[in-house]
Amino acid sequence: MVDNAVLQRVNKDSVTRKSLKEITAPVAKHLNEFRSFFKNTIKSDVFLLDQILRYLHKQKGKELRPVLVFMTADLFDGISRRSHIAATMIELLHTATLIHDDVVDEADSRRGFVSINKIWKNKAGVLLGDYLLSRGLLVSLENEEHKLLKVQSKAVQKMSEGELRQLKTAGLFNMTEERYFQIISEKTASLISTCCECGAVSATEDENMHELMADIGMCIGIAFQIRDDLFDYGVYDIGKPKRNDIQERKVTLPLIKALEHADKKHAAHIRALMKKRKKKSKDINEIVEFVHSSGGMDYAKQSMYDYANKAIEGLERLPESQARLNFVDLIHYVITRKK
Repeated sequence: MVDNAVLQRVNKDSVTRKSLKEITAPVAKHLNEFRSFFKNTIKSDVFLLDQILRYLHKQKGKELRPVLVFMTADLFDGISRRSHIAATMIELLHTATLIHDDVVDEADSRRGFVSINKIWKNKAGVLLGDYLLSRGLLVSLENEEHKLLKVQSKAVQKMSEGELRQLKTAGLFNMTEERYFQIISEKTASLISTCCECGAVSATEDENMHELMADIGMCIGIAFQIRDDLFDYGVYDIGKPKRNDIQERKVTLPLIKALEHADKKHAAHIRALMKKRKKKSKDINEIVEFVHSSGGMDYAKQSMYDYANKAIEGLERLPESQARLNFVDLIHYVITRKK
């Protein structure tokens, strides 16, 4: 079992004990093989497409999603070719959604690079996203991985529903804590849940373990998104303009809870500031100070710790192993990362 000392580390006093590179060292060999597999999967003899894909390869992120697939499979001593197929399918899906998001958001940058839609225009961005999604479908069908395809197709549905739900909620400016958790569960956590579920599917036939890892992944995904939302009210630079959520009038958990704690007059004033399409620095600073002083940050952090601990407690159902301890380290990293 995961001992109490491990569980207690995920709290307000948590500090990062290991880097992501150290945590993923046990699956580093598989990650290297995955990168080659992924690169070969998306190559094309269409000149423009090949040119864009070369640029795409330079924008390598933390690769958290393939890491989750491999580290989940490792829990069951079963990293295999199926695990590589699962990781590739998920990375194709994830990359396609990021490119489509950039088109929708008219983003100028991604991971420190000029965005693909900015260089090659929106049409190329949409077509590239479509190409990556089609490659994912073909990879699954060519390898007769119907179970993996079914799991990931459900994730695509959930992610789309979450995006549309957020679109409606943002327009009405009526975000509640319940809606917030529903949206992040669909938009972000559903794919992370899918990573863990597919990792289990690739390594064991035990459907109870598939369900367990999907639940653990959902908790990790929710904690991951709360961490992202905390950055906007904190001091860290995570590769996008600071206070981006505030500028875009995006209402997240820290602000939701702070508004609940405030008196009606103060809450109405903050809502009026948030509704401004163009905010001055003093407006943003006032909103940030309000969230800190009204308990929004503390509440959101505690929610993040709670979901991380739920994930760790779920792992207690698995036999004690080094792979399980490595997975706990990964959960710890997710909620203490600086970017």
